[in-house]
Amino acid sequence: MFKERGIEIKSREQILSMRAAGLVVGRTLELLRAEVRPGITTGELDAIAEDHIRSSGATPSFKGYHGFTGSICASVNEEIVHGIPGDRVLAEGDLISIDCGAIVDGWHGDAAITVPVGEVAPELLELAKVCEESMWHGFAAARLGGRLTDISAAVERHVRANSSYGIVEDFVGHGIGSAMHQPPNVPNYGKAGKGPKLIEGLALAVEPMLTLGEQNNHTLEDDWTVVTDDGTAAAHTEHTFTLTPQGPWVLTALDGGEARLKELGVTFGPLAD
Repeated sequence: MFKERGIEIKSREQILSMRAAGLVVGRTLELLRAEVRPGITTGELDAIAEDHIRSSGATPSFKGYHGFTGSICASVNEEIVHGIPGDRVLAEGDLISIDCGAIVDGWHGDAAITVPVGEVAPELLELAKVCEESMWHGFAAARLGGRLTDISAAVERHVRANSSYGIVEDFVGHGIGSAMHQPPNVPNYGKAGKGPKLIEGLALAVEPMLTLGEQNNHTLEDDWTVVTDDGTAAAHTEHTFTLTPQGPWVLTALDGGEARLKELGVTFGPLAD
């Protein structure tokens, strides 16, 4: 590991450790996706997540982070991000975003999914769909030797081409590695060709957050939960990825991102798997 202008650049072995953490995160989120249903509480989902992370030989990234009490963030409907899991009962028609992180041998993985609770309004399903698609378009735009905002521009371009959704600007993606949040920030909007160069060993968490209405938001009195000002629903999707000479490798996707990248005509670039 070394620093390139303050940005952590990982060795191949360190990236492989991040893949191990990423697989724990990916499997935890798929377990939670299957558990989401009307009547379950966000606290119950959190307990399932913590048990799975620890039984996998990993440590939850979120628990205790600046005092955060959960192993996941559970953000429902108008909650954009950082929802604290607790006694809230999920109801038919809700939309929940679940953010999860895990540490293996000191290296982090971080990802998020948005999941419908039972039968959900079509406009909410479309919001979640465009949010996830925009993230994958961001990965598809990443090339060694390119610039960080190539990702940002691709995320925004897909959102703007398919919707009038708000793109949350106050919360962005980030570098990740020996800490969960590191430089550089990865905005979900902007012009291509700017920012740090994309090089081998750089790992980034790309995480678009979209709203049905305006992107303006505020934090509740719990000092964590971020909600839309206009009360409209939000979606949040995230994966951790890196670039190899062959192409992107999505460290928190169970298949490394192979299927979705191939759909977009992008060569899949795993170091393992």
